[in-house]
Amino acid sequence: MSKAKAMNIKAKTNAIGWSFIAIAVIMICAFYFYPMIKALMLSFQSGTGTNLHYVGGDNYARLFKDQTFITALKNTFIFLIIQVPIMIVLAMFISVLLNDSKLKFKGFFRTAIFLPAVTSLVAYSVIFKYLFGNDGLINSLLTNLHLIDAPIQWITDPFWAKITIIIAITWRWTGYNMIFYLSALQNIDNSIYEAARIDGASAFRQFRAITIPMLKPIILFTSITSTIGTLQLFDEVMNITKGGPGNSTTTLSQYIYNLSFKYTPDFGYAATVSYGVVILIVIFSILQFRLAGDKNG
Repeated sequence: MSKAKAMNIKAKTNAIGWSFIAIAVIMICAFYFYPMIKALMLSFQSGTGTNLHYVGGDNYARLFKDQTFITALKNTFIFLIIQVPIMIVLAMFISVLLNDSKLKFKGFFRTAIFLPAVTSLVAYSVIFKYLFGNDGLINSLLTNLHLIDAPIQWITDPFWAKITIIIAITWRWTGYNMIFYLSALQNIDNSIYEAARIDGASAFRQFRAITIPMLKPIILFTSITSTIGTLQLFDEVMNITKGGPGNSTTTLSQYIYNLSFKYTPDFGYAATVSYGVVILIVIFSILQFRLAGDKNG
């Protein structure tokens, strides 16, 4: 076969390959990269509605003076540093229990714990709002058990409203993360545990010396995805507390929504806050890679 003919065949092969992915590439560029670039350009503009004008970096300077943004940032951090570690540990613990070969009805328990992850966000948020209402099931149960004398203001008290949101997102996403840990546990060779038992290692020692190191990639993955999800938290806050009382549960994503659709529309500043979230996601992802010792992070 001549060199020219070989090159012609290679060119045709490449053309066929590109034709298969061309539509996907066009769609990704149109619906992902173009909006990202457009939002970045928008973040340097300001004005009401679509009546925008270029303001340079004023929007980014405004972030540090915006008390509502700072409050939303603090609230988001509180949800992040409290809820994510609890959820990760809980998901890991449940997955270890459900991976026990002696446990009966494992399929039922796995399905039951995972089901919240596929429940409608709006539906479950509304249910939680009624469950944690002043005369809801939770207060009634606690009162009947004589654990409280008066109903807890789960929705209208700043502290308890945060607790309600943390409980809600932990209930929904623990099962989702559990699936990743369960899959990873099932790929660990059981002979490793058998060797450890022969050497006299306790169950806790096995968990600390074998299970956790083996799960390190999954721990990193779930930590990053959970961090990203919490930084983008919107549905639960919007449907359960509406950011209240006051702004005590307002998150960054809800503030972006408010800037765009609730207050006098300021799409330029909303885009700036959006890129603030992007920067936070990048920073936290890099930190988690570094803390996990991943040299590629």
